[in-house]
Amino acid sequence: MASSSASPAPAPAGESLRQKRILSSKLYLEVPSSKVPVVYSPAYDISFLGLEKLVRATPLCRHPFDSAKWGRICRYLTREGHLEKKQVVEPLEACKEDLLVVHTEAYLNSLKCSFRVASIVEVPPVSLVPNWIVQKKLLYPFRKQVGGSILSAKLALERGWAINVGGGFHHCSAEEGGGFCAYADISLCIQFAFVRLNISRLLIIDLDAHQGNGHEKDFANDGRVYILDMYNAGIYPFDFTAKQYIDQKVELASGTKTDEYLELLDKALEVCKSRFQPQLIVYNAGTDILDGDPLGRLKISPEGVITRDEKVFRFAKDQNIPLLMLTSGGYMKSSARVIADSIINLANKNLIELGSQLG
Repeated sequence: MASSSASPAPAPAGESLRQKRILSSKLYLEVPSSKVPVVYSPAYDISFLGLEKLVRATPLCRHPFDSAKWGRICRYLTREGHLEKKQVVEPLEACKEDLLVVHTEAYLNSLKCSFRVASIVEVPPVSLVPNWIVQKKLLYPFRKQVGGSILSAKLALERGWAINVGGGFHHCSAEEGGGFCAYADISLCIQFAFVRLNISRLLIIDLDAHQGNGHEKDFANDGRVYILDMYNAGIYPFDFTAKQYIDQKVELASGTKTDEYLELLDKALEVCKSRFQPQLIVYNAGTDILDGDPLGRLKISPEGVITRDEKVFRFAKDQNIPLLMLTSGGYMKSSARVIADSIINLANKNLIELGSQLG
């Protein structure tokens, strides 16, 4: 019989290196109490030699997006007096050592090829742009958003909630990007939380219109992570391998309307509550479920999106579970307004406290 005082087995070499990278990272900033746990940087917005306008205007580009969505959300909140600019938390950029916590060296090296980045973001003209420009104008904003997602987990645990006005790149896994997702910010923020926040039970609620195949592959058979994914089964990514790693999936049909959607969400959250007791929730709150979104193909009203977010925040608050929200997909100009209105509603319902409420 082994002695009860025997030392625990050492961590595998790869896991040990991961922990070292996490512990030496500078992304977990100390945030003064005068700031609100709303994370954003002007660097989130993408201004790419006019290509962001081309994306919306030409059939050459298969992935429409509003490259200024993140900034417009914050401008709505600040201009209308709900939040002060000085109270917003600005994250650091995730550096290579941070990204290697999840990503392989080979994958990160592949992003030095503009053609590879173009295929990931589904914008073919990007392949013609020198890679140093792609790094500065496209991948740097993404890396800032990754830093925001990682920091948001720390803030959520400290304050009870946090919103990264960006992130939610749920199609990217450790070794493969896709669907406009070049870095696996969800997987990264969770790995940081395991080590730095001493979290061992984490729930992902993924309500983007698309299946979150990236984080599903990264946490395949990892009992510490429970995944609730509610998505349109008739659209990208059709990742049948990743589906087997979803703990609780709710597959929707194209054209699903608001009332049915919210009813299914209520049932899913009830089941989730009985199956798993997390210490932290990562909420991927894509607005591509909106009626008219060219990629989501669902028919959820703006009011339905606002109610959806309220239900998730209330689910977390009723159980006293810290929650971080990522804004994820949403490909119409109206998305920014709906997200801002949802954040305002969360404040009005006392589910969060914005800057205007702190004075």
